Amino acid sequence: MDAIEKQLNNPPWNLRYILIVTALVLILFIWSLSAINLENMGQSGLEIAASIIGGILNPDLELLFNFTSQGVMYLLVETMAIAFLGTIIGAILAIPLAFLSASNIVPKPVAGLTRIILIVIRTIPALVYGLMFIRVTGPGPFAGVLTISLISIGMLAKLFVDAIEDLDTSILESMTSIGCTTFEKIRYGIFPQLFSMFLSVIIYRFDMNLREASILGLVGAGGIGAPLIFAMNAYRWTEVGSILIGLVVLILIVELFSNRIRTKLVRG
Repeated sequence: MDAIEKQLNNPPWNLRYILIVTALVLILFIWSLSAINLENMGQSGLEIAASIIGGILNPDLELLFNFTSQGVMYLLVETMAIAFLGTIIGAILAIPLAFLSASNIVPKPVAGLTRIILIVIRTIPALVYGLMFIRVTGPGPFAGVLTISLISIGMLAKLFVDAIEDLDTSILESMTSIGCTTFEKIRYGIFPQLFSMFLSVIIYRFDMNLREASILGLVGAGGIGAPLIFAMNAYRWTEVGSILIGLVVLILIVELFSNRIRTKLVRG
């Protein structure tokens, strides 16, 4: 009741404030339109767009259902393996960083420093990480796994922190009062509260990493991205169509199953 009365007593929005915000949004929108340039979209661009659509409608079925190391099926499995392993490694590394970032678990200076590190990790794009790791490990799936692991840490740790800071600490206080050990408090007080949320976030990140893994192939970090860019550069549109169809089907299947699992975890 108090919240309703407080809302009723709040003054109405200032018309001047609304006009200023609207004007700023319009100015930013008009300024953003300057990035649109249709001058370079000539006849050749339209022909390439039509060729891509034609390749999707008439794909190379032999390449699509080829189970050798050069076929789409093998490359899709490799892409999914890169995303899966990278997600697992990133999640394992993100858990201790999340606890170090939680201000209700560790001192605030430690939490602040750890959060700054995570912000720096999230700032660098995945393709930049991929190019860096390729210089270290050479081109191939291993560079992709390392890249996926690193870009997963930032987001997973941030979402893990939100779950940790929402912990019901009264349960831990009750367990302390009856003489539970630290392991028992973690096992029966913290773990049941965080497991479902952590697993749901990890599945969501895997869904995102599957797309990231396909893009990383464009810079030589394994997966299906490299054959895709090679086929496009060589104007082999039927191969492009088969790769895109396989990639879309894989992402749709993974997203379908991941959404079902996440829904069951959230609802309990």
